[in-house]
Amino acid sequence: MRALTLALALTSAFVASAAPAQAPSAALKQAVANPARSEANRARDQYRHPAETLAFFDLKPTDTVVELWPGGGWYTEILAPYLAERGKLIVASPTDKGLEGSKKRLAAKPELFGKVEAVNFPTLLGGSGVAPGSADAVLTFRNVHNWRMGYLQPEKQDYSVEAFREIYAMLKPGGVLGIEDHRLPEGASDERERSSGYIKVSTIRRLAEQAGFKFAGASEVNANKKDTADWEDGVWTLPPTYAKGETDRAKYQAIGESDRMTLKFVKPKG
Repeated sequence: MRALTLALALTSAFVASAAPAQAPSAALKQAVANPARSEANRARDQYRHPAETLAFFDLKPTDTVVELWPGGGWYTEILAPYLAERGKLIVASPTDKGLEGSKKRLAAKPELFGKVEAVNFPTLLGGSGVAPGSADAVLTFRNVHNWRMGYLQPEKQDYSVEAFREIYAMLKPGGVLGIEDHRLPEGASDERERSSGYIKVSTIRRLAEQAGFKFAGASEVNANKKDTADWEDGVWTLPPTYAKGETDRAKYQAIGESDRMTLKFVKPKG
């Protein structure tokens, strides 16, 4: 009963802190509409709401922005042109194959990514990272669960605490940390964070606040009430992965991509 009461309290606190949607600027809309973006990436805008998400993070075209673990570069295609003229974009990937993959993607489209820098994150896995106090904003999309799951660690050791400390160090005072991730219900077992790809809002808040961040709000722009977050194959059951292949594919396609939290934190100025 106590666990249920706590879960309901945490859920209520989160909903109460949800911030109203902010209108994207013309520059953000233009970056999302950039014809250089791949058609496959554009098709996922309906699930990811990039213009609204970046507006919520209060991103400015003059910012120095670090995108952590850019993966296939879905957000990089938007951030690069948005920051090209007056800002700066740094993509930070795991050492070795992660960094090599990022550099290959950047080199493949020099007209789009020519000014983007590539470094490592987190440096506990090796390589050189972002200079301390150099970023106006750090963004990461659907990655905190990977750190919690110990992705790329031989013993699957959770290194989320160290990751958040490094993020805090790279930001300037007053800098913004924007996080989007697959949302695990507060009443679910904590153990599911280690295998399902979902993570609790309370876990991310705890990690960020322990590192020194102040919670600045939440948005429901990437919420999906159709996602029950209890799939046998975790979040990868849903699109775009479709872990079950053609089995019940139409069912999962109708659900869409996962239910996601969108959280904003700030590094205190004082």
